[in-house]
Amino acid sequence: MKLEAIVTSLLDTDLYKFNMNQVIFHKHTNLVGEYRFKCRNQGVIFTREMLDEINAQIDHLCTLKFTNEELDYMRSIRFIKTDYVEFLRLWRPIRDYVETSLDNGELSIVVKGPLFSAMQFEIYLLEIVNETYFRMQYNYEELLASAKERLAQKIEAFNSGKYTFKYAEFGARRRLSREFEEYAIRELAEKTKNMVGTSNVYFAWKFNLTPIGTYAHEYVQMYQGIDEIPLAYTNHYAMQDWYDEYQGDNGTALTDTISTDLFLRDFNRSMVNNYTGVRHDSGDPYEWGEKIISHYKKYGVDPMTKTLLFSDGLDFDKAQTLYEHFKNKAKISFGIGTFISNDTFAEALNIVIKLQYVNGRPVAKLSDNPEKAMCSDDDYLEYLKNSVAFRLQREADKQL
Repeated sequence: MKLEAIVTSLLDTDLYKFNMNQVIFHKHTNLVGEYRFKCRNQGVIFTREMLDEINAQIDHLCTLKFTNEELDYMRSIRFIKTDYVEFLRLWRPIRDYVETSLDNGELSIVVKGPLFSAMQFEIYLLEIVNETYFRMQYNYEELLASAKERLAQKIEAFNSGKYTFKYAEFGARRRLSREFEEYAIRELAEKTKNMVGTSNVYFAWKFNLTPIGTYAHEYVQMYQGIDEIPLAYTNHYAMQDWYDEYQGDNGTALTDTISTDLFLRDFNRSMVNNYTGVRHDSGDPYEWGEKIISHYKKYGVDPMTKTLLFSDGLDFDKAQTLYEHFKNKAKISFGIGTFISNDTFAEALNIVIKLQYVNGRPVAKLSDNPEKAMCSDDDYLEYLKNSVAFRLQREADKQL
């Protein structure tokens, strides 16, 4: 490696990877998953030197294992179970599951293996790709100085009263570097009172912060690959398994994997009561928020007892405006990532690693924003859309 090791602890990932993984470990160990990398920015070129460094960093990643101290910390998280922690004692990233290549500057990464193992690579790989790119493409020290300067301005804005909302740091996947994410979390924790925790388990441990996370789109997507489950009902089965695992603890549901409208069909009276809130990750946040509030009221639930968690590409100005709009209508929280961990004079990378196949079958994320849809099989994507539309229309007809 030409750079220092980017990932040095297997806790250096988002909490929801462990949350989802625990459900899979207990209920779905027979699933095989395939993930693929995508850079959504136009004109980004990865070089052969970058690819070589990425591969070397992945090699290093696959030498890591959980330490006894790290496992003790995992046990301290109230909803992480002992048998799962013992599984983590045995688990390690397996290099053979990851393939990388380069085609005219376009980076390809494919992760394939047992889903309970393959899914854990996502955040580690995004951290590696992002930091490698910015250290090799730019003068890193200039980027770091820019990031620190902008962070200082944000801290001043909180302390001056410009920003009054609470939020969690969600920046691991697209951070400038491990060094800067650590710096940003420490500064925000020490110099402001607004950060309620971080999704990064390692830094939550290091700084005695609350680790925060629920589940991601991949969790709902994986149910598309289970033969017995109808495509248009995957939210129902995903939420039911989640509740069975956590019994209402760790209870924030993600709404937009196959559209919020369909999610609300399964977010019935029982689920409304079982879950403490919902998370927004695509589509118009104001329209979404009002729709969710109306849904709670339909079931006679006071929205002020439930949390609306916004996490879609937020900066602090957007978050403050959303907070002012909804603060007297529901509990409001925010997950803010790139704007904290990689705000510099250079454009941040919009990179993702998404689940594309389960047990050889295509799966898809529809989202409330068509630009966020990602599927390797166009025919399947169209079939899924039709399945969703058919259920929505059928249930609408029943109400006539």
